[in-house]
Amino acid sequence: MTPDRPAILGGAPLRPDGPPGWPPPDPAVDAALRLLIETGAWGRYHGPHGEALRAALSETHGGCGVHLCGGGTAAVELALIGVGVTAGDEVVLAGYDFRANPANVLALGAVPAVVDVRPDDWQIDPAAIRGALGPKTRAVLVSHLHGGVVALPAVRALCDEAGVALIEDACQNPGATVHGRPAGTWGDAGVLSFGGSKPLTAGRGGAVLFPANPAGERVAARIRRHVGRGNDLSPLSEMQAAVLVPQVRALAERTRLRSENGDTLRSLPGLTPLAPAASAEMTPGFYKMGFQYDPAAYDGLPRGMFCAALRAEGVAFDPGFPALRSLFSGRRARFVGDLPQAAAAGERCVGLHHPVLLAGGEDLAAIPAAVERVRTFAGEIVRTVPLPNGGESLEL
Repeated sequence: MTPDRPAILGGAPLRPDGPPGWPPPDPAVDAALRLLIETGAWGRYHGPHGEALRAALSETHGGCGVHLCGGGTAAVELALIGVGVTAGDEVVLAGYDFRANPANVLALGAVPAVVDVRPDDWQIDPAAIRGALGPKTRAVLVSHLHGGVVALPAVRALCDEAGVALIEDACQNPGATVHGRPAGTWGDAGVLSFGGSKPLTAGRGGAVLFPANPAGERVAARIRRHVGRGNDLSPLSEMQAAVLVPQVRALAERTRLRSENGDTLRSLPGLTPLAPAASAEMTPGFYKMGFQYDPAAYDGLPRGMFCAALRAEGVAFDPGFPALRSLFSGRRARFVGDLPQAAAAGERCVGLHHPVLLAGGEDLAAIPAAVERVRTFAGEIVRTVPLPNGGESLEL
């Protein structure tokens, strides 16, 4: 039977109320907010909630040290400072990454050394890292993106061999298991984000994780020297910490559920998932569940229009990031090779926002139904619907 016409062509949307919202109702968060009001802790510089959050994060990340701060972007900058990056150094990172990461490197007077990603999952390529290492390299900064997992055993070995620091950006996959260890614990510093749309959210906020050993303490000491200016630079408030504690305690179960529901979406036509299948060694974490989009499976439908058509059905798909080569000139960064796979990721990555992976039920079932609607009518959409923003919409 032919599916009903898609909403972008005038049909009724599958989810007329739109995708599930975020954050969801949470009695534990409500209780934390009431306690803040009752005790007045919401207005204090310091208090028990920050300490409780540090303890909860340490417990879920193998006993690591924790520095709380005002955002994930701030956390990346502090991690760079913590591992000793200074002006003139090079930091190796992927040609497909969130633009704030190379911007943080540049803000310190250092130079991004930009390398290609793997073709199968668009995560940073360890072989490309090896080719970029040189006398100016101070650190390698890797990001797990869109449910994908960086090959950290190989990257860690490369960094140890070269004597350079490793920073693991786990802003998109808190709670994930990466090659048998919690995401964020492979590096000399790890980074988390508590931004408004993230799986752990306080509207804003972030954390730097560092090993509980002398090298980790040196990272922490550099951060403390940088932020200690009579008052903490870029702090996290007691109010933010209080609402995060119950979310951290629920994270393992929510990550398991997102991963389980994500596995049901691994066979959508023309959409190859970036995340590995869940296993004992790997539990993907999803901020966005990313896919390699093949427009040939949709009569040449441009990526942005594909996402717009699904958004019209109430399913939260968006295009991915632009490749970094399109954002930064060769005068500001060193691009190591042509980076064809990063370019492909910048053109073809799409991602599904994570709240539906917790909602399950009818919300989850609407995804393959909406995709099939769009696929069936893709040719007509191409012929009759104007392209929004040149065929693109907001990035992930």
